[in-house]
Order: sequence, then structure tokens, then C-alpha cells
Amino acid sequence: MEDRLVLAPAIRKMMVRILPFIMLGYVIAYVDRVNISFAAIQMNVDLGFSATVYGLGAGLFFLSYGLFEVPSSMLMERVGPKRWLVRIMLTWGAIATAMMFVETPIQFYIMRFMLGVAEAGFFPTIMFYLSGWFPAAYRGRAISWVYIAPPVASILMGAVSGWLLELDGLGNLHGWQWLFLVQGLPGVVLAIVIWRFLPESPAEVGWLSVAEKEQLGVALSSDASLVVEHSRHDLLGALTNPVVLLLGFIGLFGNLSAVGLILSAPAVLTDAAAMDTISIGYLVSGSGILGTLLILAAGWNSDRHGDRLLDAIILAVVCVTGLLALAWSPSPWLAMGGYLFFAVCTFPVGLLCVSSAPDLLSVRQLAVGVAAINTFWQMGSFASPYLTGIARDATGDYSAGLYAAALAGLCQVALMVYLRQRVRIARAARILMVAAESLGSDKAPQ
Repeated sequence: MEDRLVLAPAIRKMMVRILPFIMLGYVIAYVDRVNISFAAIQMNVDLGFSATVYGLGAGLFFLSYGLFEVPSSMLMERVGPKRWLVRIMLTWGAIATAMMFVETPIQFYIMRFMLGVAEAGFFPTIMFYLSGWFPAAYRGRAISWVYIAPPVASILMGAVSGWLLELDGLGNLHGWQWLFLVQGLPGVVLAIVIWRFLPESPAEVGWLSVAEKEQLGVALSSDASLVVEHSRHDLLGALTNPVVLLLGFIGLFGNLSAVGLILSAPAVLTDAAAMDTISIGYLVSGSGILGTLLILAAGWNSDRHGDRLLDAIILAVVCVTGLLALAWSPSPWLAMGGYLFFAVCTFPVGLLCVSSAPDLLSVRQLAVGVAAINTFWQMGSFASPYLTGIARDATGDYSAGLYAAALAGLCQVALMVYLRQRVRIARAARILMVAAESLGSDKAPQ
């Protein structure tokens, strides 16, 4: 408790001076990866793209993003997280803006693939950067503020994109071209701002006192001492680390369970609850607001008791319950309730799993490890919408796909239960080892 009181002023300063840059970057990144859903309203008609062409191009982002996560993060370790964040944002902002010049399916495929390549490594770099500032007792809250970026981005994108599409014809540009131009350039601008104002490490800032820096270093070192070191810290080491593999498959099953419904929610709710578009919009927006609040609450609560996986397990069970209710849906009210259960809890589950990585991996393996984990997650993101569509075409409704999503969610829960038990045993053994070493040192002759 005393350590927390000493660190509290430093944590507040970091929350104010660091997190806004990171959160804004993630908001822009999320906008630039999914704004294509709004652009497609006009773009597909103007360019003659079929649903198949659009679907493949949209999915290629996740494929390249996942494939290049590890190489990008390995390069980040060489050049440093701040420089790599700037590089990532400059390239993705430029490519997101250049989407306005797409004319053919091949160009569309290439640009979406390259956007994924450019953005790859962004989230692992954020995690690596924050792990050098925030001790484990505060990390969940810090990451939760970053993790609310997707729902915040959705709110902003929904409010602005329709207006941008209305600019159709202005300056001889289509509305979808204005959308890519206006929403892509902020990435370039923010990269310049981050280069100028985001500090590299606590050691170089003047707004932390010497005592705060020392206490912060002690807290970070103490956290590191509780992590069981793996024998290797390269890609092979990450892929042979059971914690990396377990977190990777937890995210893969989680995204298999969630992303298909996230990208098909209006159609699913139309079928299951016979809702009109306006009502669906209110429901989705309301779930986003509640989900944002739960993300912040989950980050705070997991820091308070230190057992992030327990909270993730509970919320994942709620998500599975929602999926089953939505799949069964004998009444519109049950379908809407099931969707709310799922939509409010799914992002907090992701937050808690992501927040667990810095707690369970050593600093030397964190960047490559998180990148490997995220690669598994993106494979789930790539497959989920495609499999949801196959199930819909084969059966005529979304029920089969929702039951399959619930099964994937149960697999995620089972893996989290196993990982939690494994970590508890390993950490208890590590604490005993540190205590024994300390006792032996005290008894050594002076």
C-alpha cells in the first residue's frame, strides 16, 4: 500500500502526458483499418466492385497484419519503440490516404495488403512501450484507456463518415475519396507530433522527480523478478513458450467467436429480432457506450486484485451466454439481450487477455511474444467473417454460425482456465525461489 502511495503521483503524470498520444494513435489506426465499410457504400458502385472483390480486399488487411507482426516487432527492438511508432504511423497514414486513388480490384487488393503491412507491429510496440513505464499494479488501467480506442473510433467514424460521403462531386472527387483523404492524413500528422513530444523512457523526462524515477525503477524490477524467464528471446523462443502459445490460441478462438458477429451485427439482428436500421443503430451505439465503461472498470478491477484471467473468464462466459441466446432467440427481446451481453463484454475480455501478456512475459521476450500472440489473433479475425458467411449461405440463417461461435468461445474459456492455473503454480514456485535466495543471502558470511 505504501509503494502505491509513493508511485501514485508519478502514475497520474504518466496517464496525462503519455496515454493521450497512444490512445489517439490507436483511434486513428482503427479508423483507417475499418473506414472501408463506410467507403464501400459508394466505392463499390463507382468502381463496379462485387461483394466478393470487396470482401477479399477487406480481409487482406488482417492477413498481412498478422503475417508481418513478428518481423515488425523484431525491427522495433533494434530501433526503439518511439521511432518505430513514428515509422508505422507515417506509412499507414500515407497508404490510408492513397486509398483514394484505387481504381481496379488489383489495386484495391494491393493497397489493403500494404496497409496491413504498414500497421503491423503497432499494438505490440504500444505494449512494449507502456511496459517500460507502468508497473503491473497500474498496467491494466493504462491499457484499458488505450483499449477504448475501437469503440471511440466507431463513434467518431460514424459521426463523420456520412458527412464526408455527402461531399460527393466536390473538387471532382467522389465522397469515398474525400473519406480516405480526410481520415488518412491524421496518421501522418500525429506521427510528427509523437516524434516531437512523446518521451522515449522515464529516465529522460523532467516532469518526474528523481525519487519518482527511482521508485518506478524499483517497481518495474520487482515485477520482472516474478516472471519466469524462457531460455530464448527470439521468434523461436516465443513460439516455444507455452504462455505465448496459450495466449495466442486464446485470442484466436476469441476472435473466431467474436469478429464474425461484430461485422454482421445489423444483418443478424434484422433476422433474429426483426429490428429496423434505426433501432439497430441505437442498440449498437448503446452497447458501445456500456462496453467502454466496462473496459475501464475491468482494467481498474484487475489491477486491484491482480488476477486478470479470472475476470476474463467470467466475462467470456457471459459472451458465450449471449451468443447462445442470440442463436436460439425464440423472441426478439431475448435476441437483443443476447447481443447486449456479447457486445458489452467482448472487448473487455480482449483487454484482460492483452494486459496479461506483460505480466507473464519477460521484457526481453515481450515485443516478439506479443507480436506472435497477435498473429494468432489476426488469423482468427481473418477466418471468422468468412466462416460466418459460409454458414449463412449453407443454412439460410445465422444460427449455425452463432452456435459455432459459442463453441469457439467455450474453447477460449477452457484455455484461459488452464493458463490461469498454470500461471498460479509457476508464480508460487517463483516466489518461493526468490524467498529462498533472499534467505540464503541473509545467512551468507559477511
